[in-house]
Amino acid sequence: MARARRADGGTGGGNGRGNSGGEWEAVEPLDLAGVGVGPFNLSLAALGDGVAGLRCAFFEQRPEFRWHPGLLIEGATLQVPFLADLVTLADPASPWSFLRFLRERERLFPFYFAERFHIERAEYDAYCRWVSERVPGLCFGHRVDAVRWSAERGLFEVDFTRLDALGGMSAPGRSYARNVVLGIGTAPHVPRALRPSAQDPAVPVYHSAEYLERRAELLAAGHVTVIGSGQSGAEVFLDLLRGRPAGRERLHWLTRSPAFAPMEYSKLGLEHFTPDYTRYFHGLSEPVRDGLLPRQGQLHKAVDAGTLAAVHDELYRRTLELDRGAGDRGGDGGSAGWPDVVLTPGVRVRTAGRGGGARLELGLEHAEQQERGVLTTDAVVLATGYAERPAEGLLAALEGYVRRDGSGRPLVDEDFRLVLDPAVEGSVFVQNAERHTHGVGAPDLGLAAHRSAVILNAVTGRESYPLPRRTAFTTFGLRAGPAAADGGAGGAGRSATVSV
Repeated sequence: MARARRADGGTGGGNGRGNSGGEWEAVEPLDLAGVGVGPFNLSLAALGDGVAGLRCAFFEQRPEFRWHPGLLIEGATLQVPFLADLVTLADPASPWSFLRFLRERERLFPFYFAERFHIERAEYDAYCRWVSERVPGLCFGHRVDAVRWSAERGLFEVDFTRLDALGGMSAPGRSYARNVVLGIGTAPHVPRALRPSAQDPAVPVYHSAEYLERRAELLAAGHVTVIGSGQSGAEVFLDLLRGRPAGRERLHWLTRSPAFAPMEYSKLGLEHFTPDYTRYFHGLSEPVRDGLLPRQGQLHKAVDAGTLAAVHDELYRRTLELDRGAGDRGGDGGSAGWPDVVLTPGVRVRTAGRGGGARLELGLEHAEQQERGVLTTDAVVLATGYAERPAEGLLAALEGYVRRDGSGRPLVDEDFRLVLDPAVEGSVFVQNAERHTHGVGAPDLGLAAHRSAVILNAVTGRESYPLPRRTAFTTFGLRAGPAAADGGAGGAGRSATVSV
C-alpha cells in the first residue's frame, strides 16, 4: 500500500485515523486511488494490502468509518452469512477476516459455541471499524472534489480538500493515480410526495437511515406510520411495536408492494448472487437487462422470513396479553383483544402535508381497490430504500471520455471498469454503481470480496487473487460455464446447440 508524506516531514499509512493528520502529498503516483470508504472500498483496501508493491490510497470525507448507524437496531442481523466479510470469499487466509477480528477480540470460542451463521449488524459495523483503523492507505477527513485525466502525465489527477474535525475546509491537495475506483455508496431515497415534508425540520418525517437517533421521539409520538416493506421497514416496525404498550401501539405499516412477503432465500435462488450469474447478466442485451431488474425485487428487496415471523409472533403475543387483561376485568370473553396496529399492503402515498394542528395527513391510494383515503398520523418513518449517489459532479472533467448506453447510463465492462475513450490510458472502476450492467448482486455484501479481487487483478495485470471458474450449480443460459465469460456483449440473435 502507498505511504504518504506529510508537510511536517512525517510519514503515515498504517492507521486510518492517523492518515487524516497533516497535509498530504503522494511520494509517487498511486496505482489505485479510491473515492469513498464504505464496505466495498474497505474490502478493496484490505485485499490490496496483500498485493506486494501495490500503491493505494482511499479518500473519505467522513472522519471515521460508520456503516448505517441509524439501523444498528438491537438484534437486527445481516442478510448474508458471516463468510461474506470484506475478504474471506477471495482470500480466506487474509489477516482482515471476520474470524481474525474475533480472535483479536478473544471472542472466537464464544462465537463458535453461539453457532451463528448470520451476525448482528452492530457486530459487522464493529468488524469494519476494526479493519478501517488498521489497514494501510485510508485517508479519512479528505473530500474528493474532482477527478480528471492528465494526458501530459498519463495519470488521473485527484483533487481533494482536507477537512477539519468539524467538517470545515482545512487545506486543498492533489494526488496522481494510474487508476481510480469509485465507491461513493448510496443515499437515502425519499419518494417525491414526501420530499417537502422530509426536508422541513419541523415536520417529523424521517428516513429509516436516521431511525436510532429519532427512536425516543418516535416512541413518544401518538401515532406512527412506517412506509416500506423491505428489511429495514420490518425491523423498524418490529422495534416500534416492541417499544409501545399493548393495546395502545397506534402503528400503521404501509407498502406499495402487494404483500408483506419473504425474500427469496432458497439455496438455488441465492445463486443469483454468484459471479456466474453476474457474468450471465452482463452478457445480456441492454433491453433484456432492463426488463429483468424490475422483476427481481423478491431476490433483494423483500423481508427475511425470520423477521416476518417475529412480527407475527409479537402481534399474536399481544392478543394473548390483551385477552387476559379483558378476562381479568370481567369481559364477556366473546372475542380476543387485538393490538392497535394496521398493516396494509398495496397502498401508495399520493400526497403528504400538515393537517389539523401539528398532525400529518397522508393521501393514500389502494391499487387493487382503486380507492383513495386519508391517514392522519403524528410521525412517519420512510423505509424507502437507497439510491446510487450520482458521480456526474465528481467526474465532470471526464464527461467527454465516458461512453454511455441507450439510456444515458455509463457503460461498465465485465471487470467493473467504466468504458472510456481510448485516449484515456488509465481505468475508472465502480463499486455498487453497476446494477444496470451486472445485476442484483451489485449492492450485495456477499460479492464484495470477489469484485475487489477482479478489480485488483485488472489493476495489476496478473492473477493477484485466483478466481473460481465456476460458482453455481445453475447454468444460466445455453452457453454454459467459463465459456460465458468471453466478454460477449449479449446473446440476442445467437444460437447454441445443447447436448444431452
